[in-house]
Amino acid sequence: MPPGDPEAPSPNPVQALLDAAARSPLDAAAHFNLANAFQNLERFDEAVRSFHRALELRPDLAEAHNNLGNIFTRLRRPEEAEASFRRALEIRPAYPNALNNLGLLLQGLGRLEEAAARFGRAVAVGPDFAAAHFNLGNALQGLKRFDEAEASYRRAIGIRPDFAGAHVNLGNLQAGQGRFDEAEASYRSAIEAQPRLAEAHNNLGGLLSKRGEPGRAEESYRRALAIRPGYPDALNQLGDLLHSQGRLGEAEASFRRSIELVPQSPGAYVGLAGVLNGLGRLEAAEQCYRKAIELRPDFIAAHSSLLFLRQYMPQYGPQARFEDARRFGDMVRRQVRGRFSSWTCADEPERLRVGLVSGDLHDHPVGYFLEGVLGELDTGRIELFAYPTVNVVTALTRRIRPYFSAWRPLSGLDDEQAAGLVRSDAIHVLIDLSGHTASNRLALFAWKPAPVQATWIGYFATTGVEEIDFFLTDSHLLPPEDEDQFTEKPWRLPGMGCLTPPPHRGEPNAPPCLSAGVFTFGCFNNLRKVTDEVVALWAKILRAAPASRLFLKAPQLGEPSVAEETLRRFGDHGIPADRLVLEGPSPREQYLEAYRRVDVALDPFPYPGGTTTIEGLWMGVPAITLRGDRMLSRMGESVAHRAGLPEWIAAEEGDYLAKAVGLVADPAPLVALRSGLRERVRSSQLYDSAGYARVLEQALWGMWRAARPPG
Repeated sequence: MPPGDPEAPSPNPVQALLDAAARSPLDAAAHFNLANAFQNLERFDEAVRSFHRALELRPDLAEAHNNLGNIFTRLRRPEEAEASFRRALEIRPAYPNALNNLGLLLQGLGRLEEAAARFGRAVAVGPDFAAAHFNLGNALQGLKRFDEAEASYRRAIGIRPDFAGAHVNLGNLQAGQGRFDEAEASYRSAIEAQPRLAEAHNNLGGLLSKRGEPGRAEESYRRALAIRPGYPDALNQLGDLLHSQGRLGEAEASFRRSIELVPQSPGAYVGLAGVLNGLGRLEAAEQCYRKAIELRPDFIAAHSSLLFLRQYMPQYGPQARFEDARRFGDMVRRQVRGRFSSWTCADEPERLRVGLVSGDLHDHPVGYFLEGVLGELDTGRIELFAYPTVNVVTALTRRIRPYFSAWRPLSGLDDEQAAGLVRSDAIHVLIDLSGHTASNRLALFAWKPAPVQATWIGYFATTGVEEIDFFLTDSHLLPPEDEDQFTEKPWRLPGMGCLTPPPHRGEPNAPPCLSAGVFTFGCFNNLRKVTDEVVALWAKILRAAPASRLFLKAPQLGEPSVAEETLRRFGDHGIPADRLVLEGPSPREQYLEAYRRVDVALDPFPYPGGTTTIEGLWMGVPAITLRGDRMLSRMGESVAHRAGLPEWIAAEEGDYLAKAVGLVADPAPLVALRSGLRERVRSSQLYDSAGYARVLEQALWGMWRAARPPG
């Protein structure tokens, strides 16, 4: 936030003032004026001596005490600064500048309640003091007293309509509350008042990014960087935006420039780690997460991202991953200042209040799984509350929002405040939908804001948070022998979820190999799932079936360097570039249409597809999947069983190879399967939203009865 406006006297010619003080050594005003001149020139030691001399002659000179306080603040001598400001206020209690400056000092020391009191007193005695209103708004926003903060910003703007900093911070407050149109207007008012205020352009970029306007967001970030080339926050936000668009090389450069400017920035290392992860450079990504944690040991998001990353890294076995998750749970538990042990929800409810905590209540696989099921839940038995962790609104968000009795964004709330909000809503069962994926709020579950807590859909391993009671899963994903790798108790359903039918309504086509003269295997999963072991097996398939090719479609492949590296990886196994089709990201409708160019999907391992596989089945494309050895790697099995396609599960790599090569040699079974595959999966558990909703209702009530506190 921009700083306030402490009192600053006008500069004076130093020599003339030195002469005046020499001529009148007992004149306090002469020493005071000389001190002000030294202060303006940042010759602070001389200024302090001159102020002290002035105060020896006139101890009640409040302005000298105030200005001394400003110098001590600049010199990072907070105890002396506070003493000076307080002495000024003893002499003149209604001294707005001293009150404001003391407030700024206290705010910098993290003493927000005291700071707000001083700013409040400053505006009481100086109602037209715009900077004090602004600073009061900052303190109140830090205290999460948002309505009062907004009123203070508006008073500052009312006094000084061109107060750019107040417009920016008002916009920040509005953006944090999801009031995007108002926030944009505030940022633009700041830019109108001060066109070269880099912070306003940067924050406008962040807002436009959240609103799904990446082109305009990028323009704003680049404008901020044109004004202030060494602006780390703009570099980081631009890096995030570029990453989301699959422009990984540019994103990497942006984060590395930020780290070059501020080597001790944990957030930049996390951003860079995400890019390196997307590029498949997992060890380098792991090092960046470790560096972020080294710089900030309590950086929950970095710990969580590291846990997620290790799901892709075969060198970490089940026990190592479990112990890492347990350590995460211990860490967030230590940050809890008072876990709830009583709740406000009814002991014998007619309707169960169920809260969903997620950063993915928009166009995201989690959203696709939720949409159809939420619409089928019996509102006479279940009352839904949404706790979105990010303010992202898409068409899917607008469609599902009416299913919730309340929509409570958690942006801008710390874990204690978020937990308090959940408890005040009298939630019976609180469900995490993210696990250790992006934008999770697992730490708030450690406060135990609801008597029964569970995790579902978003993650395929334990969270490590012992306050989460249940893990919603199925018997294929989590067999009894693996339960000791979870801190949660399994609650088994017929599958992890039920996908909402995608927008593509055209019927699946016949296998394209019949007309193309070449058999096309495909994989549309995230490229980081395509490990070296996967490349080796797929290369064996291509070598054994010369009349085949492989179509890879992934966000990372929009980056030329990634595409070149992918060609090299297959080339090392003897597969020439003309046997591969590489394609980057596209809108969902075009993405689904691309399945019409695929005969059979190849599921990666040990991290197979979930949503990708189910959408492929909708488009008539079955997937060969490898039987896994842990929950994460069994998703393909679960999907195949629920679709009634167990014969597509390979027992081991040799079986996987044989199934793939056999289909190239004789596609007749594939032709017969594809002709009725959509209708088959439409009537299966994969798309039975109504049936799954009934089972989910039973599970929610069952968990409540099993784990609710004694009445």
